[in-house]
Amino acid sequence: MKELKSYELREKYLKFFEANGHKIIPSASLIPENDPSVLFTTAGMHPLVPYLLGQKHPDGTRLTDVQKCVRTGDIDEVGDETHCTFFEMLGNWSLGDYFKKESITFSFKFLTEVLEIPVEKLAVTVFAGDEDCARDEFAAKTWADLGIKNICYLPKENNWWYAGATGPCGSDTEIFVDNGKPAKCENSNPGNDPDKWVEIWNNVFMEFFRTKDGKFEPLKQKNVDTGMGLERTICMINGLKSVYDTDLYSDVIAKICELSGAKYGEDKETTRAIRIIADHIRTSTFLMGDERGIVPSNVDQGYVLRRLIRRSVRFARQINLDSKQLVTISKMFIDKYKAYYPELAMNENKVLDELAKEEEKFSKTLENGIKEIEKVLKFVQGDTLNGKTAFRLYDTFGFPIEMTKEICAEKGFKVDMEGYKEAEEKHQKLSQMGAEQKFKGGLADSSEQTTFLHTATHLLLGSLQKLLSKDIHQKGSNITAERLRFDFNFDRPLTEEEKKMIEDNVNKAIQEDVQVICEEMTVDQAREAGAEGVFGSKYGDIVKVYTIPGYDKEICGGPHATHTGQLGEFKIIKEQSSSAGIRRIKAVIDTSKAKK
Repeated sequence: MKELKSYELREKYLKFFEANGHKIIPSASLIPENDPSVLFTTAGMHPLVPYLLGQKHPDGTRLTDVQKCVRTGDIDEVGDETHCTFFEMLGNWSLGDYFKKESITFSFKFLTEVLEIPVEKLAVTVFAGDEDCARDEFAAKTWADLGIKNICYLPKENNWWYAGATGPCGSDTEIFVDNGKPAKCENSNPGNDPDKWVEIWNNVFMEFFRTKDGKFEPLKQKNVDTGMGLERTICMINGLKSVYDTDLYSDVIAKICELSGAKYGEDKETTRAIRIIADHIRTSTFLMGDERGIVPSNVDQGYVLRRLIRRSVRFARQINLDSKQLVTISKMFIDKYKAYYPELAMNENKVLDELAKEEEKFSKTLENGIKEIEKVLKFVQGDTLNGKTAFRLYDTFGFPIEMTKEICAEKGFKVDMEGYKEAEEKHQKLSQMGAEQKFKGGLADSSEQTTFLHTATHLLLGSLQKLLSKDIHQKGSNITAERLRFDFNFDRPLTEEEKKMIEDNVNKAIQEDVQVICEEMTVDQAREAGAEGVFGSKYGDIVKVYTIPGYDKEICGGPHATHTGQLGEFKIIKEQSSSAGIRRIKAVIDTSKAKK
């Protein structure tokens, strides 16, 4: 089989599922809307949670897409053969339509007939069963009837999916490809020989709802959610050793080597540094170029973005790459992806400007950090820098521990890494405690309170546009069961009088108990009707438009109150800067004062 390019896999996947009755929907934003459980969209199913929970999707019950995703939990693993912080997830969904047999058959046909992977190169895992749910003999038999011989039964930790502590869940079947390495044992399979078998596709069968007391109750609407990683699949199909050897990275890596003089593949550390730079700049480009694009900051998504850029600067320094050239790398990724994600072209100037500013800022940080280390080392007794001091250099000056170790070594000092790790763990524990409070709403939290707060954000935006400027638009939203947080473009703090006016306008809408109207229409119709929305490639052909007559009209996926009187009383508790040119309002509602 000839080499398969990334664009070919995208097109083949979407065309296959479209031919099998699926509607192609566009990729959602990397910044989740009203989902407090995650900082980024980490899987194709995140934007579809309301529909997996039973809401009607405007495009029907069979959907397919290529979703951009970011996961940073394994950031320290980036630079090996498979880990990336940004990736594309090919997905297809059944919302109460087909189930296991059809889903498995679709996957088998795509892999063996479209991608022409030999059956003997495939292996699958299915749920082994336990006291909660029976062994998935149906999935196993379906695979066997199609000709798959390598079928492995694994427990919940391997073949079960949860939406959260409570909510939809079910068994899954995972599909693996033989990477060509020698088998480590007889009857090699994904369960006993993970080095030989690489997972490329996961089909989740949501057929249960886990209750608060841990019981599994059958769902009225059974769904299928699948995900296939584009990078990993391209790598495996083409027989490559690393995702960084695919066409998604190869030209960028060649440019990094050209600009730095480094040789990719010559030694482990240089190769790792080059891969980290390529990965982190790709992710940073997508985060800043997103339709809800963010900028580097010290909180939330902006903090992660800042860390990615600064790691890129540090590893550029390691291979003698002028860090100002990171902008060149970013521009390459924009050109590579803009045909599929036009928001990158629309936001190109912003992406390159913000990257250049952060690079310059961190370069100065490095200079200041080096001066601080040299100052600290004058007072060190013995030959070891205290771990707490090393962590303070990182926490206060943003100076990476690797660079602290490097400079100390040059001057004949070691670093107390145990002390550093203790200080870091203490800091992480405190941060985690705060994060647990912050993100306790959960992925599948569509409670009455969060539903009403969602509607309150619509009233808030409408009031801001009416009272301050019609050019104000939403730049971010985060809702927990306790409060809403709403980001919008505005170039100055709100006065106390303005905040009171906005509160009063929202409460006026609540007191009038206005009906919330939901309509389905085309994007063009929504635009002509004056609906609020970031028009472009982010929407499908049919969208939901929620109207609160006299106050707001927006494209939105829901969920919402049925009438504004359900909200009770609205109060702004804080107004502050989020980032340059972006303000943030935090507000609450008191539903005890609601009209029932």
